[in-house]
Amino acid sequence: MSLDSELAKWLKHCRKLVILGIGNPLKADDALGLRILKGLRGKVSPSVELIEAETMPENFTEEIERSRPSHVLFVDAAHFGTEPGTTKLIPPEKIAGITVSTHAMPIYVLAEILEKNINAKVALLGVQPKTIELSEELSPEIKEATRKIVEVLANALKEVCV
Repeated sequence: MSLDSELAKWLKHCRKLVILGIGNPLKADDALGLRILKGLRGKVSPSVELIEAETMPENFTEEIERSRPSHVLFVDAAHFGTEPGTTKLIPPEKIAGITVSTHAMPIYVLAEILEKNINAKVALLGVQPKTIELSEELSPEIKEATRKIVEVLANALKEVCV
């Protein structure tokens, strides 16, 4: 199934969406979640809240809960052992099995908290990084992947959460 169709299926019945861009802006491709969020600014409706969570997404739990979204999407580098730029929409029950960039609290724990507290649909949009070396630049493969992901997300969100 393509990312477009996976997102369309996951976003069905969306009334409000929170997207958290996660990553370290000083660790090359680990910053891809933040870059994707920046690319979405000005391209989504007001019912889509964009949060640049960097390496501490758990710090935004109360803000997310106050928003009462129907859907929460984490966007982060995730290691699948595949080609750089490979993108997967991962349901909450499988997030624990994915190695993501370093955070104080594992994303799957935050996903469980949000599902329980606000009954939101939660997923991780994971992207295989090429490198997480110390750098403020994305690798060429991840720059291209983020451009495509922004396009796919922007198009998917035109159909829902309006």
